[in-house]
Amino acid sequence: MNKDTDSLSPILELSKLSCERDERQLFSGLDLQVFPGDIIQIEGPNGSGKTTLLRILTTISSDYEGEIFWQGQPLAKGKLDYLNHLLYIGHLPGVKKALTPRENLLWFSGMNDGHLQRPIEEALDEVGLFGFEDVPCYSLSAGQLRRVALARLFLTPARVWVLDEPFTAIDKQGVKNLESLMAEHAAGGGSILLTTHQDMGIDGVKRLNLLDCTGEAA
Repeated sequence: MNKDTDSLSPILELSKLSCERDERQLFSGLDLQVFPGDIIQIEGPNGSGKTTLLRILTTISSDYEGEIFWQGQPLAKGKLDYLNHLLYIGHLPGVKKALTPRENLLWFSGMNDGHLQRPIEEALDEVGLFGFEDVPCYSLSAGQLRRVALARLFLTPARVWVLDEPFTAIDKQGVKNLESLMAEHAAGGGSILLTTHQDMGIDGVKRLNLLDCTGEAA
């Protein structure tokens, strides 16, 4: 992956990463450098290992061969620092249904020592949940639960976002708002790795196709 300048160092690096599942090779020899400001869309058909790769990147799965480096050091040495700079939103929303959207985000705030990028009410408004702040989440639809999860993106100070199909169940305006937020995060030096089946309206998105034997983003 080429950068306009050699002055930047990768914040995250994968070297010769390989993963096998049920005696089937999902990907092998995957090399990737993630720089500040990168938005990398991970592509491939169903079953190609997209979600598996994201789980590896979040340290949920250790079922791989190869090396992962965080800020130039092996991930094993800097894992806690890495996780402190990471936000992962997967297929499941990770929302406590007994709590309200506001309470869920207050809990999230506590995980980040109370450091939020903007007010919780503003984040919920951004994802189309104005008026639902204090409704128990068990009363919300699957799409609304997804929006509660995505509201974290408007609050988090994390530098690295790992997102699995973030646009699912989001309307056109919600997609536009989320894309603007992603572009803003990247412009501020953040990095994003995501899967999505839809075309993105953000300039400069790099793509990593897991069917590519070299595994290099272009």
